[in-house]
Amino acid sequence: MKIADLEAVIEAILFTMGEAVELERIAAATEQDEDTCRHVIRNMMDRYAGDDRGIQIIELDGAFQMCTKSSMYEYLVKIAHVPKKHVLTDVLLETLSIIAYKQPITKLEVEHIRGVKSDHVINKLVEYKLICEVGRLDAPGRPILFATTEEFLRNFGIESLEDLPVVNPEKVEDFKLEAEEEIQLELDIELDHKENEKKPSEADENSVNG
Repeated sequence: MKIADLEAVIEAILFTMGEAVELERIAAATEQDEDTCRHVIRNMMDRYAGDDRGIQIIELDGAFQMCTKSSMYEYLVKIAHVPKKHVLTDVLLETLSIIAYKQPITKLEVEHIRGVKSDHVINKLVEYKLICEVGRLDAPGRPILFATTEEFLRNFGIESLEDLPVVNPEKVEDFKLEAEEEIQLELDIELDHKENEKKPSEADENSVNG
C-alpha cells in the first residue's frame, strides 16, 4: 500500500471511530506492521499541528485519536449547545489523584487513605467517565478495582500515566487533613439537623399553651 493510501485509510479509521484506537488494531486493519503505522501517524500528527488545521491527532497511552483543537471551541459553541462541563471540587480532585497514583485500587483502599466514606465521590468520578471498573481484587468479597480512563488523560492533557507529575508526600497528608475537615463538617450538619428536630415547632407550642 502506498503511503498516501495508508494515510487516507488511517484518517478514515480515526475519523469514523471517534475515540482512541490502539496502534495494534490500526496495524491489523491496514495489514501493515506497527512501526510503519506509527511512523505514518506521527507524520500526520505533525501536519495536523499546523495553524491552518482545525483538527488534530493525539496519542493516548499507545492509542491514537482524532479530535478538534481546543483553539476551535469558541467557534463551535456558536453553532451548537455549549457542552456540559463537570466541576471538579477539591474532594473530587483529591480522590481522583489517589486513584491515579495508586491504581488499580479498591474503594476501601481509597477510604483508608482519605479517612472518610467515598461512595458518592467515586460514583461521581465514574459518572464523569474519569475512572472506571477494571476488574475485581482476588480477596474476600472480591471488591471492585478502579482505574483512570482515556477521558482522564484527555482532560489533563497527558499521553500516558507515566507523564503524571511526581506526587509530593506532604500532599497525601493534605488529603487526610481535608478529609477530616469534611467528616467534621458532615457531623456538624447532622448534629444541627438533629437539634432542629428536637425543637418543638411554633404550632406545637401554641397547641400546648392552648
